Amino acid sequence: MDSWKQLISSQRIVVKVGSSTLSYPNGRLNYQKVVKLVETIAEIQKTGKRIILVSSGAIAVGSGRLGVSSQPPDISDKQTLAAVGQAELIRIYRRFFEAKGQQVGQVLLTKDVVINPERRMNAHNTLNELISMNIIPIINENDTVATDEIEFGDNDTLSAYVACLANTDLLILLSDIDGLYTADPGLNPGAQLISEVCEITDKLENYASGAGSGLGTGGMVTKISAARICQEAGIKVVIANGSKPEIIWSILSGKESGTLFTWKDNNNIYQKNH
Repeated sequence: MDSWKQLISSQRIVVKVGSSTLSYPNGRLNYQKVVKLVETIAEIQKTGKRIILVSSGAIAVGSGRLGVSSQPPDISDKQTLAAVGQAELIRIYRRFFEAKGQQVGQVLLTKDVVINPERRMNAHNTLNELISMNIIPIINENDTVATDEIEFGDNDTLSAYVACLANTDLLILLSDIDGLYTADPGLNPGAQLISEVCEITDKLENYASGAGSGLGTGGMVTKISAARICQEAGIKVVIANGSKPEIIWSILSGKESGTLFTWKDNNNIYQKNH
């Protein structure tokens, strides 16, 4: 069976959405995109599939609410923006999801939850219980208390650990780019989108760029790192453009919609394009 078609059978899915996908260029939240994301996820949930949403945007929302035009370098200021923004972000999500008849629950994590076996099991049990009750977990890093020792640092990495914690079938990383290219498509018009990745090699990692949006902390490098974490657990990963959240339907319908990491046991890292 075609590798993309195999995604049709995915039942438990983590969807990660970045700040750049949810916000205008000035950092203010794009409510139309949030509404469309919520509508898409709520409708998929009604089919019997179970979605976990990892959402960035707390600092961006806090910046907009407090009139801050750029992220401050001081960690305490960032934590203040996160505290204000996270409260507002979950309120917005709850209001929009409840309008679609869907309950949500907030889960804030730090990396020590993954490292500590007891806390890891508690998080695993909490996610399973929420999913069993048809409640969509909305997850973010607990930026208000995270320090260098216990922070994930970016939500690509966080979403990969969540996918492993919840024993999911698939991680979808929604970004502001169509997927992984052979070069930066903004600089090289000959860059080709890689449809399918079977193995993460040095050559593949060289394709990845560390440049991310000014609104977020991630880039293609962190997405490759997230894919590597999922590889060890056998969880498929898709990187796709989240400008139109309906793309989640396309992915779960088995249509080529970005870059798919399949973890086949061969050395051909991208089959479709070369």
